[in-house]
Amino acid sequence: MSSTEAHRSSSLLEQQPAANARAFGAGRALRHGGKVLPEHARGHNRSLLLQTLFHQGAMSRADLSRETGLTRVTISDLIAELIADGFVAEMGVREASGPGKPAILVDLDRAGHRIVGIDLSGADSFIGAVLTFDGEIVARREVPIATDGAVVGAVVQLARDLVADADAPVLGVGVGTPGVIDDHGVILTAPNLRWAGFDLQGALARALELPVLVANDANAAVLAEYTFGGAGDDVLLVKVGRGVGSGLLASGQPMRGAHFAAGEIGHVTVGTDGGPVCVCGKVGCLEAWLAVPALTERLGAASDDAREGILRDAGERLGIALAPIVGVLDVSEIVLSGPPELLDGPLAQATVETLRARTLAEFHDGVRVRMTEQGQDIVLRGAAVMVLSGQLGVS
Repeated sequence: MSSTEAHRSSSLLEQQPAANARAFGAGRALRHGGKVLPEHARGHNRSLLLQTLFHQGAMSRADLSRETGLTRVTISDLIAELIADGFVAEMGVREASGPGKPAILVDLDRAGHRIVGIDLSGADSFIGAVLTFDGEIVARREVPIATDGAVVGAVVQLARDLVADADAPVLGVGVGTPGVIDDHGVILTAPNLRWAGFDLQGALARALELPVLVANDANAAVLAEYTFGGAGDDVLLVKVGRGVGSGLLASGQPMRGAHFAAGEIGHVTVGTDGGPVCVCGKVGCLEAWLAVPALTERLGAASDDAREGILRDAGERLGIALAPIVGVLDVSEIVLSGPPELLDGPLAQATVETLRARTLAEFHDGVRVRMTEQGQDIVLRGAAVMVLSGQLGVS
C-alpha cells in the first residue's frame, strides 16, 4: 500500500474478502495481521492488486510490484489472469523519460463492466441505476412503490429493466433496503415493505441469474461515503427519511451486530418528557422527532418564529442518541443523509452542541458533523460498492 493511500485511510477528513467471508467493504488495511493461508493467498493477492489499481489508477507491472510487495512474477501472472477475465486492460505505454523500453500501463477496465444498484428506501418510489466502477450513474429508472403484495414483482422487473439498460456486462446487482437483513440477504424484518423472513437476495439471484447482494440502506450508504465520499475509517452515517437509521464503520469495517441490527437507532428513547407518539406506539423515540414525515408535519403547523426551535429540538434529540455511540466507539465523524433543508443548519448545529455537552471534551470536541454531498444517490452508490467488494474485493 502506498504512503498516499495509508495517509488517506488514517485521515479524519476526509477488497476479494477472505474465501470464507462475506463482506461489503473489507476496508483498506489489505495486509491483514493474521496469517494468509496458502489456499487463500491467490484471492488475497488478486484483491490487493485490484484495490491498488482502483484507488491509484494506471501503473506499470513494476509499479504494482513495488506498491503491493508482490513479486513481479506474481504480478505478471495475476495481470494476465485479470486481462483474460475482462477486469484489467493494458492502457498503452508510459511517456518515455529516459533510456530503455517504455513501460506498459495497466488499469481496471472501468468501461468493461457495469453494476446495477437499487434503492428501496424511498417513501413513494423505488429507484435504480446502472453505475460504473467509479460510482458514476449512466442510466436511471424509478417506479412507484407497489401495493397489494406486488412489491417483489416490481423490484424484479426494475432490476431486469436496469440490466437491459446496461451497455456492458453486469458485474452484479446491489440492493439497499429498509429493514434488518442477515449475512445472506434475507430480510428478517422490514415492516414498511411487509417483509419478514424473506430471502430477497435469493429471489433476485434466481430471477436475474446474476450475483446479487442485499443490505440495509443505511449500511449501504455508509459504504458509499467511505469509498466515494471521502469519509475516514471511523464514521457513523445517519440516514433520515421515512424512518431513521444509521450505518457504522469502525476501523474501516462494517458493523452489523450480533443480530444484524446495528445502527437501528430510530426507536431509541431520547425523551422522557413526553413528545410525539411514534408509529411503533411508544412515546420518546428518536424517529418520532426526526423522521421526515413527522418533522415536516410539525414544521408545517408551526409559525415561522417557531420553526428554528423545532429543528433545534430534533437536533438535540439526535445528539442524545449519538453521544453514547461516540463515547463508546470513539467515532471521529458523523455524516447526515437526508433532506438538507431539514438537516443542515439549526438541526445539525444543535446535534454538535449536544454531543459536546454529553461526551468527554478532551477527545470528542473535534467530532465532525456534516451533510453528505452524494444526495439521493448515496444508497445506489453504496450498492455499487457492495458489488465491487463482493465480486472483486475492492472498496
